Order: sequence, then C-alpha cells, then structure tokens
Amino acid sequence: MIGALWNGVSGLNTFEKALNVESNNTTNVNTVGHKADDITFEDMMYQNGYGKGSQVESITKKMYQGSIKLTGYTYDVAIEGKGYFVVNERNTADIYYTRAGNFQMAEDGLLQTQDGLKVLGLTPQSNTVITSNPDVTQFNNIHEKFIASQTINNENFLQTINARSTDYNKSATDIGVSGDGFKTKSALISDIDALVTDYKSKLELYSSTGTAIPTSSTAQITKIDYSNSLNELSNENDIIKVRINNTEISQKFDTNLETTLNKFSDKISNIQGLSSSIDTQTGILTINSLIPAKEITITNSGINDIYANIENTQNPKLGTGIGIVNSSRDALKNSLELANAQFLDITNTISLATQNSLNLNEIQLKLDNLELSDNTFGEIEIDEGIIFLKDNNNKFVVGKLQTAMFTNEQGLNPQGDNLYKNTAESGRAMYAGDLNKIVSNSLELSTANVGTSLTNLLIYQKAFEANSKSITTSDEMLKTAIELRK
Repeated sequence: MIGALWNGVSGLNTFEKALNVESNNTTNVNTVGHKADDITFEDMMYQNGYGKGSQVESITKKMYQGSIKLTGYTYDVAIEGKGYFVVNERNTADIYYTRAGNFQMAEDGLLQTQDGLKVLGLTPQSNTVITSNPDVTQFNNIHEKFIASQTINNENFLQTINARSTDYNKSATDIGVSGDGFKTKSALISDIDALVTDYKSKLELYSSTGTAIPTSSTAQITKIDYSNSLNELSNENDIIKVRINNTEISQKFDTNLETTLNKFSDKISNIQGLSSSIDTQTGILTINSLIPAKEITITNSGINDIYANIENTQNPKLGTGIGIVNSSRDALKNSLELANAQFLDITNTISLATQNSLNLNEIQLKLDNLELSDNTFGEIEIDEGIIFLKDNNNKFVVGKLQTAMFTNEQGLNPQGDNLYKNTAESGRAMYAGDLNKIVSNSLELSTANVGTSLTNLLIYQKAFEANSKSITTSDEMLKTAIELRK
C-alpha cells in the first residue's frame, strides 16, 4: 500500500509535467516557426516484480517542417527544408538561431527580428562607382534619365549594375568642327540613345557569361583612301560617295575641295553610331564606330567612277566577361560627357566564394545609409533570400539571407522568443543553403496541433485523476489496515 502511494505520487509528478508541456504547445499553436514539444515517459525500477511508478523519459522538439503560409508581407520569409536564420543580440553580439522569419526594418535601417535582434547575412563589401563627377557618387534628383539596371547571379557572386544620367536631351549641343567629328545636337542625342541600347544588351549578355575571363571589346575603325582621285572633284557634276550599311552617302562638289570633303565627312559623322574625320590634304577618310563590337558594312567608295581603297584598321571584337560591359559603358560615358551630361554607374557585388564559412554581417536597408541614393527608403524585394532595394527603375542587391544547420538539432538550447543557442550536443553551425529554399512573402507555422494537444490534455487529465484516485484508495486501505491492527 505504501508502494501504491509512491506510485501515485510519481504519476502526479509525471503528468503535471506532461500537462505543462501540452499546455505550452497549445498556447504556441499560432507562434511563427514554433517547434512543438513532445514528451515521452518511462517506467521506474521494479522490485519483487512490482513497478515503482513512472517518470519523464525525455522532452524533445518536433523539428520537422511546419506548414508554410503565404502572408503577402514583404519582410516575411520562411525556410522550406533544414536550417535556421542567424541573428545576433545588439548589445552583447551573442549569436542565436531561429526559424521565425517575420522580420522588419529597424529605425537605423537594419533588418531585425520582432524582438530587435539583427538578422545576419552576406552583404556587398563596397560600391564600385563610375562617375562623370567625382563629387557625386550616389543617385540624386539630377539623374533624371534611367539608363540601365541588371542583376547577375552565378555560383561565384551576386551583382547588380545600375546606371543613370542627367538629361542629355537638354544639355546636348552641336559638337566638333566641320570635317572632324562634327555632330549636330540631334545626331549626338541619337548616338547616346544607340549606346544606351547597346549597354543594356551587353549587360544582358554579361548576365549569362559573368564568370568568363574579361577581355575588352573593340570598335571598328575604317579608313578610305580617296587620294588617287581628289583631282576629279572640280565641278558641280563631280561626286564623292560611299555605301554604309546599304545606304549611299554622297556629296557633290561645293565651292572648293576642302569644303566638299568636310561636308561629305559631316554627313557620315551624323549617322547614328558613327564618327568621321577627313584629311583634306591627303584625302584619307577615317570612320569610327562609336559602338564597341558593332560591325559596319562599308562598300562602293569612290569619286565619280574611280574606286577608293577601303581598309579596316581595327576590326570589331565582342570581348568577354565584364570586359564587354566596361567597353560599352566607357563609350556611353564619353558620349554623355560630350553632350554636357553627367553619367553615374554603381555596381554592388556580394561574393559567394566563402559563404560556407558563415562569416556574416548585419543587413542595411536604407538607401542613403548605403550611399546608393539620396532617397532614404527604397522598395524592398526578397527573392529566394536575396534582398534587393528598388529606387524607381533601379534595383540594388543589398544582402543575402544565410541559413545554418546542426548535426544534432535536438541538442539546441531553446531560449524563448523563437530563439535557439547551439551547444556542445548540437555541434557547431554549418552552412545550410544547399538544403533548403527561402520562400518570400510567407511564414512557417507552428508544428503544434490543436487537435493533438486537446486529445493529449484529456488523456493527461484523466491519468492525473487516476493517479490521484490511486493515492486516496491506497490511503483508505492503509487506514483500514491500521484500524484492524488496533
């Protein structure tokens, strides 16, 4: 009877803990990323064939995948698969791990948890800036013209390249002198438009060949030698001509030889994407393509019916890797500056070479703090864990969320606030990016289940009552035995 009393007491103690565990599951049924607790029991030692009651064997976390719910909120992210987000405490810099991805932007612009811990990830180390004005290194309201925005994503790095300029339509004027690179305002603007299109196409090409060893592009340079027939240009019936891309360019004799040659060169120079100059003493015409790697077809050159020799002194070449972008950008920048416009190009790069080491940084989300734009706030976008900020048509990569995994997840130490700390039992944090997918605009729900919890609560309640009954029954029997002895 004494043994029955102790058995009942052990049962009360065991099921009190079970009720605590299951009530905790019930209260956290809507907690983002919560992993429900699972309690198991074991019997205690036996003596003379009789059991000595029960005790809690273990309380473990149900570390399986919770359901993912689409929230539509920009800052919400969920891990589908193994792993934990990495966060740290602002004051102590202590590292914690969490499955709760309901993040927000702090007042200082950092990405943080709901409890103010900084979310860590990969970030660009610095901005690479190409500018017409060394005093202007971030976009501001003078950069009215959108040029380009391109994202490059490969196994080695994440990169965004963004470019804007001042309004070249307003600042452009006629440039050059007759016969030597002369361009009207409209022709200069047309050149810039063509170079903008070329820069965008080169960026798209680079996005698929970003890991190639870089080599520069070259632009076509063609020389035409009219020297053997210059004396044929002497009256209004004489013509100097050339066919460029199936369009014939010609100039009749006008006033004198020098004027005629200069006007002929000017007509060529005002073709979109070309610049021309002529030596009026030798009759050597030089045609430069302003667009790197673009092939220009030049045929049927001559004065009257006398053929002039055509020679490409530099053939167009595409180049490789970032070299094709740099060549196109430099050509565009030069033309914009000829139009009295300012060009600004900002490149952000996140290296992925050492991401397995989990060497992580805080993620800044304010454009002005990042020295990208004088606009403070950009529109945030998270795509498979890659964090972008949009400033009008420009899109900057500012971070990449990283996830960590552990050899023994059950060894993690729950800290509350959806946080865990690693322990000797859990092992060190390891890169988990290959074992999961980060889902945007979504949250992982709790693994606690109301139906299961209610069922367990009823079972534990009845078990608790049964053990209480065994105590009172044993007590009554003990009293009866004592009375019999009296």
